Amino acid sequence: MTVAGAIAQVCAKPVTSAKARLLARDAIIDTLACMVAGREDASTKTVFEAFARTGCAGEALLVTGAKSSPIVAALVNGTAAHALDYDDNFLPGMSHASAVIVPALLAVADFEKTSGAQLIDAYLAGLQAQALIGDGVGQAHYTAGWHGTSTIGSIGTAAAVAHLLGLNDEATARAITIAVSYASGTKGQFGTLIKPFHAGMAARNAAEAALLAKAGMQAQPDILEGAQGFHSLFAGDQRRGWKAEAIIADAEHIIETAGVMPKKHPCCGSTHLIVDGLLDLMHEHDFTAEDVDSIEALVGIANYRNLTYPQPVDEMQARFSMQYCVARALRQGHLSLADFTPQAVQHYASDALLNRVTMLSYSADEERIAQDKLPHVVTVKLHDGRVLTASRNYAVGGLQEPFTDADRLGKFMDCCGASDNAAVVYEELLVLDDAKDLKALKFLFSSATS
Repeated sequence: MTVAGAIAQVCAKPVTSAKARLLARDAIIDTLACMVAGREDASTKTVFEAFARTGCAGEALLVTGAKSSPIVAALVNGTAAHALDYDDNFLPGMSHASAVIVPALLAVADFEKTSGAQLIDAYLAGLQAQALIGDGVGQAHYTAGWHGTSTIGSIGTAAAVAHLLGLNDEATARAITIAVSYASGTKGQFGTLIKPFHAGMAARNAAEAALLAKAGMQAQPDILEGAQGFHSLFAGDQRRGWKAEAIIADAEHIIETAGVMPKKHPCCGSTHLIVDGLLDLMHEHDFTAEDVDSIEALVGIANYRNLTYPQPVDEMQARFSMQYCVARALRQGHLSLADFTPQAVQHYASDALLNRVTMLSYSADEERIAQDKLPHVVTVKLHDGRVLTASRNYAVGGLQEPFTDADRLGKFMDCCGASDNAAVVYEELLVLDDAKDLKALKFLFSSATS
């Protein structure tokens, strides 16, 4: 059996665990909120202008309030989901998994006939596929500079779309292999408008791959593991790979073991462990920005490479600036969407606190010999001579420290509060698994103007 065949077989298995389905529901709701919040961003507007105004007819709903073809819907909605970097992280896929999966599924869904349970089933299939693809190439794939959202995300999400389209195992495997030809996107684009487009591009790629498979398109069955295939070209660590028999072995769904991590802060996930650690110290030791002499952040190599803007000049760069994120969190005790507007960055990027924040990374040898992912460590030196240190392996929002109900509602309303009936829609989404259709989503989408 090929690796794609094994992944397709796993993704076809029904997921009945109540916990898994609840976590999937929460991830879908979180992504919908991020889509709404990002629909007015310049990246989303650029994609809309480039594609949605060119006469691509269709009935697929765009978060901007317009309608277009499924392919354009995936592009626009995926870009919106990732535009503000508020969408979830998924470590096994090295990706912003939900920002690809949810828009891709909605692009091909019939809002009048697709049930909430079908949406959750397909979401879980795509998440598992992303995890399995990511496992074969390893974290070195991301460290080398590939943006997992648009490489692994494209391939894994094809399984999700295939599931929603009702394709059998053989056709789903072909969708996965077709999607390998779409895999692209480098982290060198971080901090620019094209970075959110990577999620939209991956959602489009996945939809196209599944539709091609449905139409009968063929691809190399072993393109994941075979010669000149995905592993040989994209794996940063050639010692990794896949075994089909291990893939199809019974195991808990990845959403229960690793989980997706909704973001508490609307900025690059590479900053979150440090920001969370800093806020922990502020709460425990009761100091303010005026008490701080310096802050040192120790992060992983890939995280260090992601954060290349110590003196950001716009909101895109600010989301990828450890110095800016730490300084804003230190000043006010939290980060919000309001900190990442053009006006906010123009005002706050000159804060002298940015110059007191330094960032270091672990060495390649330290990362290579580590048994697990190394913690991120924040060290705060105060004017009174105290040196305070906090170490974190996990960000707030993951399985280890999950959001409360209030956290989830608060984020949803922060993102969607300007939309009509947002609170009503949220209540309806809480029973998504029992919903006969997806009509509730129309309220979120139709409240925008194209």
